[in-house]
Amino acid sequence: MKVVLFCGGMGMRLREYSDMPKPLVAVGKHPILWHLMQYYTYYGHREFILCLGYKAEEFAEYFLHCGARITGDTMLAPTMRRLQLLFPNGLQWEVTLANTGLHANIGQRLKAVEPLLRKEDVFLANYADGLTDLPLPQIIDYFQRKKVVATFVGVHPAQTFHVVAAGADGFVQNLHDVHESDLWVNGGYFVFRRSIFSYIEPGEELIIEPFRRLIAERKLATYKYGGFWACMDTFKEKQQL
Repeated sequence: MKVVLFCGGMGMRLREYSDMPKPLVAVGKHPILWHLMQYYTYYGHREFILCLGYKAEEFAEYFLHCGARITGDTMLAPTMRRLQLLFPNGLQWEVTLANTGLHANIGQRLKAVEPLLRKEDVFLANYADGLTDLPLPQIIDYFQRKKVVATFVGVHPAQTFHVVAAGADGFVQNLHDVHESDLWVNGGYFVFRRSIFSYIEPGEELIIEPFRRLIAERKLATYKYGGFWACMDTFKEKQQL
């Protein structure tokens, strides 16, 4: 399956650390993007479509100097470039760099690469700023069994805070750590059918109007995962990763 990675945001919440695109911020010796691509590669998915925006040119520079041999470099369109990379250890990646606009939202970015996914009955997508140890086949199998159009991984929030339950009179009824609650958030790991594009109207954000349409038709499911998951929105979270 092809993997769509949303890499176009400005990373405003991490800007105090670096003004580079957030997916290129290093976790250890490599950008978080590299770790994420390795994750998908481990499960056999080696074709990546990067939806770029902010400082798009820096992604091309990264791949041209990441230690791989470029075995193919093709301009698909004025805003799309395909690179075929071969690493010394035999690892191969096909990476399409698609400049989907500086201010586009996630829905617009996904619609912009629709032509690259015409032959994919099912494809994967990711916000490109979080890591997990979720066995990927589990969510794909879950998606297929549910027979839905879209599935995302539901996770507990990475931040440490306390959930408060209070009555109308203001008196606290319960107080507990968020990780002990039944609060789940979108972890940014998606599985989609190609029909997702028929639910996205021009200018719409992916998880607002399109997802509401899917909810109304019972075609959206979440796979709850209580194992390791962490995003990188702040310097503190970057250090923890």
